[in-house]
Amino acid sequence: MRVLSILLVLLVGCSPNVPQEDLQLLNGYWEIEKVSFPNGETKDFMSSTTIDYIELDGMKGFRKKVQPKFNGTFETSNDAELFTIVQNGEGFDLNYKGSTNSWSEKLMSISKDNFSVTNQDSMTYGYKRYEPMHLNQ
Repeated sequence: MRVLSILLVLLVGCSPNVPQEDLQLLNGYWEIEKVSFPNGETKDFMSSTTIDYIELDGMKGFRKKVQPKFNGTFETSNDAELFTIVQNGEGFDLNYKGSTNSWSEKLMSISKDNFSVTNQDSMTYGYKRYEPMHLNQ
């Protein structure tokens, strides 16, 4: 019985933080909410002029900066950061490869309304699903 308990703890402890079926939740518009620094400090973002649009197809996708406009549309450029998702022993990494650099972020958590990633500098970025402002006309 004790061996079974130890195996159960090991399996639960080694399971990914994010189930693979939840990766599709990354699709959509996201705005940065908070950055946590390795020293414990945090920076909260009340609003931003740009948001991230993420589109995922299987284990590949892209991330693009867009600017929301008051009429509900978005202004964007043709620039996009391509990424692949790779499963590691602890979860999933988003591996970006640009024309001049490459980097990786570990997906820490995801839900319908939030997700967070930690980069190679141990900075954690928290995002919330973008909600457009509705102006009464």
